[in-house]
Amino acid sequence: MIRRRGLLRPDRESGSVTVEMAILTPVFLLIIVAAIVFGRTAVALNAIDVAAHDAARAASISRSEAAAAGNAQNAAAAALAEQGLNCAQPPTVTPQLSGFSQTGTDLAFVSVTVSCEVSFTDLALPGVPNSFQLQSTFVSPLDSYRER
Repeated sequence: MIRRRGLLRPDRESGSVTVEMAILTPVFLLIIVAAIVFGRTAVALNAIDVAAHDAARAASISRSEAAAAGNAQNAAAAALAEQGLNCAQPPTVTPQLSGFSQTGTDLAFVSVTVSCEVSFTDLALPGVPNSFQLQSTFVSPLDSYRER
């Protein structure tokens, strides 16, 4: 109660901060959870992009189609390990090596798609899915002088 002009009046705003905090706390927690999930997803997608780039580049400088497939697998695994991304399942590396069958001086390309299931079970937050399937594709031109 506060005193104004000699009269005692009840304070009408007493306890309003408690009510406001009780209403806003779940909203703040939801924003924090969303930021964590979106941040981890962005970091994982960046790591998968790097792995797809490295795998496509390794495939494009290989001398044969068989070597390109193996080099793409190895480069993607090394890039994911270097980025510190642990996939829930082993990552899927899918090279498209049809450019190796082209002859002549035409520009040929290879592409590599890297897929990874990113797990969020360690967060243990309500409303967060257990995992997301992320993938990235990168295209790289074949080295014109790879047969030398």
